[in-house]
Amino acid sequence: MNLFRSAAILFSGFAALAILPEPASAQSAIDKNKEVVGMVGEAVFIKHDFSRLDQYMSEGYIQHNALVPQGRAGFKQFFETTFKAIPDWSYSLKQIAAEGDRVWVYGTYSGTQTGEWLGIPPSNNKFSIDAVDVFRVQDGKLAEHWDVMDVYGLFKQLGVIK
Repeated sequence: MNLFRSAAILFSGFAALAILPEPASAQSAIDKNKEVVGMVGEAVFIKHDFSRLDQYMSEGYIQHNALVPQGRAGFKQFFETTFKAIPDWSYSLKQIAAEGDRVWVYGTYSGTQTGEWLGIPPSNNKFSIDAVDVFRVQDGKLAEHWDVMDVYGLFKQLGVIK
């Protein structure tokens, strides 16, 4: 059997494994992880409520966004300051997906910057930017976060760049 044909057969076997449905218990864990991310997102980014953060975020929360300090306390401090500078901060969820302990959300952050934020003086400008956030959930709590967002669009809308 030629090498390419063997590789093709092997690859097609892996591809078939990739589309097999998750076992019910794994799907249940994935759904719970999506639920945790959804609850934190609604409470914090829509209602600006931190009252249940201890229940749904690890104390040692790892943040991969250099603007946000590490840990649950750093997260809370950053967003309390953010919501003071942008009192009408809102979030609109567009998509959510999960696999294993990772949950991806795609949505839009928007608001009006009326106070100093990120070292930027109040602009009174409205902004709306899309972002993808990736969370790792461990033991029913947010444990780690990565994001990709339209920082250029944000700074342009706030008047920081022309």
